[in-house]
Amino acid sequence: MLQANEIQQRFTHIQQTIQEAQQACQQDAPNEIRDCIEKLSREARQAQSVMQSNDQQRIQQCVDSLEDMGDEAKRISRSLPTMPAHLEAAVTRVHAELSDLKHKLH
Repeated sequence: MLQANEIQQRFTHIQQTIQEAQQACQQDAPNEIRDCIEKLSREARQAQSVMQSNDQQRIQQCVDSLEDMGDEAKRISRSLPTMPAHLEAAVTRVHAELSDLKHKLH
């Protein structure tokens, strides 16, 4: 099990990765993926207080929910015919980071 400070560090890195995906969306991103990344970003901001708590169950639920959104973003990015490569790479990084944290918490 990860320690609280490790969870916080990993989550901070995930937030940075989500911000990078948001920046990649600012150019010529399809609306579906832009909306999905924006929703993920909002949820991650709201999850910040949970990540700072010591409530392992809530942290796991929060990460599980974010990882589900990452799955959705990855699915959308792979299904769109006009997906820019740099944006698909950013979405894949977000998903990988969330998935890795989820597996380390369980």
